[in-house]
Parts: sequence; C-alpha cells; structure tokens
Amino acid sequence: MKVIIPLAGKGTRLRPHTHTVPKPMLKVAGKPVMDYVMDDVAKLKGVEQVVYITGHLKEKVEAHAKSAYAIPGVYVEQKVQDGTAGAVDLARPYVDQPVLIIFVDTIFDADLSVVESSDDDGIIWTKEVEDYQRFGVVVTDANGHMTKIVEKPSTPISKRANIGLYYVKNWKLLYEGIAHVLKQPANKGEYYLTDAFQYMIDKGAKIRVIDVAGWYDAGKLDTLLETNRTMLEKGRAAQMGTVTDSKIIEPVRIEAGAVVEGSTVGPNVVIGAGTSVKGCTLRDTIVGDKGTLDGCSLHDSMLGDRVMLEGVAGAVTLGDDAEVRR
Repeated sequence: MKVIIPLAGKGTRLRPHTHTVPKPMLKVAGKPVMDYVMDDVAKLKGVEQVVYITGHLKEKVEAHAKSAYAIPGVYVEQKVQDGTAGAVDLARPYVDQPVLIIFVDTIFDADLSVVESSDDDGIIWTKEVEDYQRFGVVVTDANGHMTKIVEKPSTPISKRANIGLYYVKNWKLLYEGIAHVLKQPANKGEYYLTDAFQYMIDKGAKIRVIDVAGWYDAGKLDTLLETNRTMLEKGRAAQMGTVTDSKIIEPVRIEAGAVVEGSTVGPNVVIGAGTSVKGCTLRDTIVGDKGTLDGCSLHDSMLGDRVMLEGVAGAVTLGDDAEVRR
C-alpha cells in the first residue's frame, strides 16, 4: 500500500503562525498535528511508501518527515493550488497499488487496520455532525456504500461529513476518475477529489462508508484550541518542567525545561520547552518554545516560539519571535 498526504496549503486561517510553520506541523498538546496521523499510519502492515504533496514551506515539511518517520517517503511539490484532485494526481507516478489518502489538518480516532481485509473498491471515513451545511456530506445506500457526496447541503440529506480520509483499493479507477475531473471546467478554480469518487461510483465501484469515533479539527484557531483541550484530556497532559509557588488546573502540559513561577496555569494550557512563565494567569492557551511571559493574563490564546510578553491581558495570537510590552 502507498499513502498520499497532501499538505501544500498555506494555512491562511491560522496566520500569523503559518507564515513560519507549515499548518500540519503546528503543535496540538505538544505534538505536531501530522505526527498524530503518522502514528496511525506506522501501525499499518505493508505500507511501502508515503507520497507527500508539498507546497508552502516545503523544506520544513520535508526535513521534519525525514527526521521523524521511518517509512520511506517521496516529496512532490504542488506548484499550482488547483484543488484536492490536482494534488492527488501529482502522486500518480508513484502509485502502483492500493492507496490511503489523508488530509492532515484534522486528528481522527479510526481503526485504519480495516484496510488490510477490505474487499470493497474503497473506504471513505465520515463523522456525523449537526452543522452539516458546512461540509461535504456522504449519502449511503442500505448496504452502507456511498451513493454520492453533496457539498454543503441546504437540506439534511445526510449528516455524515467527509473528513478527508480515504482508502482506495481500485486505484486504477481512481486515477481514471481524476483524469476525467481534470478535463472538466474547474469549480471555482479547483478540482475536487470527491468528484473522482463520484465518477468511481457511477462506474459501479463499491465504496464503503465508515464513521470515525472522533474527529478533531486543527484548521483554524478556535477549533485548534478545542482539539488541544481534547488531546490533553485524552492523555497528553504532563508536567516535565519546573513549577514553583503556582496553581496548576488540569489538564496542562508543561514541557521539559519550562519554568513556571507564581502563576495560575490551566485548564487546557501547553507551555513549550524552555519557556519562562512568571506571575501569569493562563487558560485555554498554547505557548511555544523558548518564550518569556511576565505578568500576563491570557485566555484562548496561541503564541509561537521565542515570544516575549510583559503585562499583556486578553486573547492573543502571536507568531514566532513576537514581542509585546505594556
């Protein structure tokens, strides 16, 4: 099996952080988002290669993948942001067997091992949501196979949201579908992979729909902070730094080398390695590495690495190397 991971996007909804850090490498509960996904991939049998579709800050993505993951990888740059079908099409020269396709701006709870025994042409994982109007939703038949995907429906034709996780056993038909999509007029400048799945279904393919147990978005600040809270609650909380004269309200993660003095920290806070926090109150906040916070009161905030804050209060979003004093 091959794995395709498209991660060429610029992450505009997470600026300023994504000016310097690729969106899949932003940390949630002290761990890059894409590492959660790759941990699941590493458990699978028979994965021969990962094809990374890179773009924005591609050198950082490539360096991280080479250092962090044991599975052999190749890197293909998506120079034109023409949509998900265009991204997966770039992996075509490397695909000669079934593929797992994962979009890594979310974290999911799913048993991927089902691909090892699947007889279907493919699998699409979904999550039932109430705000179905925001998503592409999957419609199924009585046997649990997909019949169509409807983008942002106005009526509740389905509440099973497409989460960007797919397995395709019939990879030749998939690429036949992608070729068909790329010959059509672009939809608002983009070509969608879901249209290739629709092509497969129209040709008689059986694509099974499986609901994931959990789906956690990391694509914009508010949902990333929610996902940070969830991951801390699910076991990522830890105190590895030095804490003195402070109140810790769990769940909290304090990385090694961090120093917390005279502060109230938590709930749902991560303090990065080597960061100093003195006389602060922090909740629902992610603080990067090697920063300095003095006399601050922060909530619903995200700070990059090497940030220096003094006397700042409120909800703050600052990228790497920012400095604010009051």
